[in-house]
Parts: sequence; structure tokens; C-alpha cells
Amino acid sequence: MTVLRLGTRRSALATAQSQQVADAVAATTGVRVELVPIVSEGDVSRASLSSLGGTGVFATRLREALRAGECDFLVHSLKDLPTAQPDDLVIAATPVRADPRDVAITRDGAPLHELGAATVGTGSPRRVAQVRRRAPRAEVRDIRGNVDSRLQRVVDGELDAVILAAAGLLRLGADPMGLHMEALGLAEWPTAPGQGALAVETRADADPELLTALAALDDLPTRLAVTAERAVLAGFEAGCSAPVGVHADVGADHLRIRAIVYALDGSTRVADDSVHELPDADSLDGLRIRAAGYSRAQGSGNGADAADGEDPVARSVQAGSSVAHRLLDHGAADLVPRESS
Repeated sequence: MTVLRLGTRRSALATAQSQQVADAVAATTGVRVELVPIVSEGDVSRASLSSLGGTGVFATRLREALRAGECDFLVHSLKDLPTAQPDDLVIAATPVRADPRDVAITRDGAPLHELGAATVGTGSPRRVAQVRRRAPRAEVRDIRGNVDSRLQRVVDGELDAVILAAAGLLRLGADPMGLHMEALGLAEWPTAPGQGALAVETRADADPELLTALAALDDLPTRLAVTAERAVLAGFEAGCSAPVGVHADVGADHLRIRAIVYALDGSTRVADDSVHELPDADSLDGLRIRAAGYSRAQGSGNGADAADGEDPVARSVQAGSSVAHRLLDHGAADLVPRESS
């Protein structure tokens, strides 16, 4: 390998996080990594994400470029990926996760629940439902645009608050423009499955040398947590913009999953908080998961490939699936729109 090409969306956030991965791959391999900007439908359309088919719209064009040989690997925000993994592509690494929380950005620092008859901007159905529960008098406006443009709308008084991902602000080193940030706790405000995590994706038949280089970036606790979160979503057969909040914490020998499914108007919710066993810490410390094996487990979403009881990735799939089944049994099926085919 003399040079590697990393496909990325053109947005400032996508470029920033892709450059971080490019630098890490270059440091590991000694091979120069160049960014290949790719424009997706989600980048050029101003329509709401829900009308475009959810955030998976960002991944489609990138994957087309990867399959066509325009680049060697991709970096996605993991929350943007549909839960079904294509057979010909593999998530070769999930680097250490950044802060998975949402933050509420306001001019005066008032907590979200004290805003009253305010205007709050977000383009996420999950966040819409959460805002309507936390601040029932607020008017929620559907917004698109980059981080700076959203912050500017608060500065200008067009909006009283916006809800953003903490990880995006961190990776951009965004200037808060004198605004105030309220971190929203994950226990009562769980975020999108995989939020804060990146997915490094390449072709399943990629050069083994490339797969090895990318696998060096993998963080097992991150992989276990996001696998469980995405298995919850897969259990609903719901799109990645569904009103579902999930967060998983990995301990020495266990996985705790908190999940809440919301009605779109925020009027009701169904919740689950459970702990699941994992192999002990010594097993985890010595474990190295093959990327192809992870792809199969992640793509199944139902634990069908989880034959090995000591495989913590398979255990994470089973745990997430069991959470989804309990939520469905308790009425979540009536709240979550099914993913369109």
C-alpha cells in the first residue's frame, strides 16, 4: 500500500472525524491517507431527514463509491448507518467512542425544562418526542444545517434552543458563540443507537493488510455497547431515525442497556433497563474479534449467528434483541414506525 483513500462526506463534521481516523491509520501503517470528498443526497437536499428516508440516506452514496473503487474505506457516524449490514461490506473498526450525550444549547443557560413557551430546533423524531416530554410548552421546529448555522439561529433569536450531539461539538472544536450548554443525562434522555461512535467500513474482500490496519483502531467496549444498541433498533425493524433512545454501558463482566421508545408526539413512552452477563474481564482483555464475524452478527440483528456463548459480540446482539422483544411485548410496537423497504 502506497496511499489509502478514505471516502467521506464534505461536511465540516464528517471531514473532521474522517481526518482523525486518517491520521490514526497513517500513524499505524506509515501509509499516507488522503480524503476523497463524496456528496450524498442528504447533503444537497434541504428536505427533512424523515422525508428523505432517514439518516441512512447519508450512507448510500458513500457505499456506492466504495463498491465502485473510488475509495478504499469509509468513515461514518455509526448512528447514520442502517442496522442491516450488507454482505459485501464490513465494519472493520469502531474506534473509542466520544461523549454519547445530547446537549441543549440556549442563550441564557436556562435548563430545557424551564424554557416554557420557547422555540426549540431539531431534525430528529426522537429528540422531538423527548423535547415534548421535557418541555411540553415548547414549540419544536424541524431544522437542517451544519453546527455553526444551528448555533447562529440561537444567537440571532430565531430559536431559543437547539439540541445537538455532544460528540459533534467535541470533534469540531466548535465555538459555542457565547451560548450555554446543558448536557442531557443518558438515564432519562438516551440518544440514538451508536451516537458518539464512528464506523470504519470497507469491502469484505479488501486486502487483508488493509483489514489488519483498520482493525488496530477497534475498541472492544465501544463495539460491544453499540452492537447492543443497534440490536435493539434492529429488533423493531425500524429506521435509524425512529423515536428510540438507547444507551449501553460495558462493565467488567456485564452490559447494562437502557432503552426508551417514544410516541412521536411525546405523549407516552415504553422503557426498559436491564443488565446482561458478558465473559469475564480476563476474556475480554485477550479477545480479538474478526471483523467479518462482527459483520454477520451485526447484520442479523437477532443473534442467529451467535452460536458461541463466549463471544461477547454475539452476547451483545442477544442482549439487545431481548430488550427489543420486551419493549414490543409492553406496547412499543404501536409507537415505532417500521422501516420502509
